[in-house]
Formats: sequence, C-alpha cells, structure tokens
Amino acid sequence: MLVSVVSLKGSPGVTTFVVALAAVWPVPARVLVVEADPSGGDLGLRFSLSSAPGLVSMAAAARRGGDAGLVWRHAQPLPGGVPVVVAPPDAEQARAALSALAHDPTGKPEVLRAVAGEPGVVVIADCGRMDPGSPASPLVRSSDVVVLLSRAHADDLAHLPRRLPAVGRWCPNCVLLLVGEGYGEAEVARELGVAPLGRVPYDPVGAAVLCGRLNRLRRGAPSHSALGRFAYRVATRLAACDRPTASSAQHPHERQGGRAS
Repeated sequence: MLVSVVSLKGSPGVTTFVVALAAVWPVPARVLVVEADPSGGDLGLRFSLSSAPGLVSMAAAARRGGDAGLVWRHAQPLPGGVPVVVAPPDAEQARAALSALAHDPTGKPEVLRAVAGEPGVVVIADCGRMDPGSPASPLVRSSDVVVLLSRAHADDLAHLPRRLPAVGRWCPNCVLLLVGEGYGEAEVARELGVAPLGRVPYDPVGAAVLCGRLNRLRRGAPSHSALGRFAYRVATRLAACDRPTASSAQHPHERQGGRAS
C-alpha cells in the first residue's frame, strides 16, 4: 500500500504527521517512510541520520535497475525502528533525485510502487507541498491513498475548492485532515462538500517526540499522546481500506456530504 501525505499551501506539519502515522500503524504491517518532499528533507537533521544511504543513492541505484529490495537497502532506522529513506536537506538535490525516480517509461516511480505492492508492506511518503509541476507528482498519482493536510483558516481553505478536483484526479481515494484552529469540520464540509476525517490536535509534547527533540520515539509509543492517538485512528481507517475498490473511486468533490476517504 502506498500512502502519500501532502499539503497544498504552507507547512501544516506534514513531516511530523507522516512519522506519527508510521509509528502507530497497526501491526503486523511492515512500514517504510520515504521523504519525497521537493523542498528537501528534515528527518536526517531531526534524528541525526546520515545523508546516505537515502533518496539520492536509491534514485541512482534505481536508474541501473532493481527490485523492491533496493528500497530497503537505502533506508535507515528512526530511533523507534521504523525505516526511512531520507531526502537531502538541499532542495535542488531532492528535486533531482525525485525526477530521476520518475524517469521510467511509464512515468511512474516503479521501484517505490514495487515495494508498496508487496504483501503486508505500507509505504508512507512525505511529499510536502504539492505545487504545479512538483517532481513528487508521479509518486502521488501512483498512490493508493492521498492524505491532504490543510490549516483551517480562511486563507488556507480558500485554495481548496479550486484544487480539490485536481487532487481527486491524482488519486480517487483521498482523506482531508484539518490542522490547528479555525473553521469547524461541519463548516468545512458544508462549504467544500467534503467532510474532513478529523482535526490534527495541538500537542506540543507529542510533536516534540516525533520531531526528534525528545528521545522517546519507538513503535507504538506515540499512541500515548493526543497526536499519536489521532494518528492511530487515521492509520486504522487507512489500513482498513488497503486496496481501494472500484466502487469507492470517486473524486473528493463528488462526495457531497460524505467523507473524503
């Protein structure tokens, strides 16, 4: 299963939520985090990981051919044991690596799609902000589920009506999550025709653990925080629909009054 986590505007905490999802994903799934943010990676710096192996070395190896095992060989463990393919902090290097991964006759990142297709494997990709022409677009378009994070203020939500149809074309199975204070879920659902799956809670301590500022990160441990408990509810929901069926393949803007997942 391939899950891409994205935003359309600003930085609503995509990377932190990706780590939360991976840390609490229901066992016995084998979870892999891939930093695919064109603006550069954060996890290497947060957790004092080496820049290699990582996204750059994986992209170089993939150009010479390889199978799903190649991805695991270019991952490093986070303190809790979850493996991550780290992206370089430099945006130019990150964009080049993502572009190389998509350099396939199909136009899709086949090496990541291959590992995500293995039984019991869940790949969670941090694709950052999805600007037009983002080199992470092929990865998002190959996803089984797209999780869209948006702050709930008027200036953030104003971008959604125009861009939600495009998100629905990227992937038919999408989840909208609100972040921070602002409009309520019912108001957002009424205006967009899409019911958010929930609101990411304000949890400074839980976020600090997931950002590497507190040395407590281990598989399952974040579920004791408000952020972790919310991430677990989302992960459980996503895990239940591992392979989206044709009957659920509707664009988010077509699900009037329903959830976007």
